[in-house]
Amino acid sequence: MATLLLRLAAPLQSWGADSKFETRKTNREPTKSGIIGLLAAALGLRRDDAAGLARLNGLHCAVRADREGSLLVDFHTANREEDRKKGKAPYVTYRHYLQDAVFLVGLESEDTALLQELETALKHPVYPLYLGRRSCPPTLPLCLGIRAGELLDTLRAEPLLVKQRNGAPLRIVADTAPADAAAVPRRDLAVSFSPIHRQYGFRPVREWNTNPPEMPGATEHDAMAELR
Repeated sequence: MATLLLRLAAPLQSWGADSKFETRKTNREPTKSGIIGLLAAALGLRRDDAAGLARLNGLHCAVRADREGSLLVDFHTANREEDRKKGKAPYVTYRHYLQDAVFLVGLESEDTALLQELETALKHPVYPLYLGRRSCPPTLPLCLGIRAGELLDTLRAEPLLVKQRNGAPLRIVADTAPADAAAVPRRDLAVSFSPIHRQYGFRPVREWNTNPPEMPGATEHDAMAELR
């Protein structure tokens, strides 16, 4: 068993699961459909490639919130020239974003070759990558590499990505078994990204709290060593 780790961090992220009409909400953490969309873009999959999406959906997914971020609501208006000529009012939307959030994402599989393929694709993506919306490109590094070990153990052991302010427990949201008594259904499993008919299914997830691991220790560095 192995786990591929991703670092999802940017000034803005937006992970909508139930957005409708004028209000486009965001989840508190990345959705599985959003993560699978990121992987599909890196691989260059077609939006209607059901077999390719099914292969990615087979990955066990978990998210650790190293920094929760804060909510930003953007008041957005759009008005096409032809609509203005007809006297139509601007189209108004409220778009929700997470500001300065940092997440550690784990993707577990027994198929190490698939994880290696994904690692290569994320470092050399076919299409541009973004965190939920096209206006939210990720900061680097995005891919942290493959770790030997199970999903939750890997996320609990991986050093913190950012310094914690108060040492509070970290949230982990992960795939779980349907029979898990603490499981809750979440409709963010991508079946098709086709613009004609997007389809999403349900998956069972569970949330844990875990004590934060240690930050990486400081290393000695002499910037003038090469000049001596």
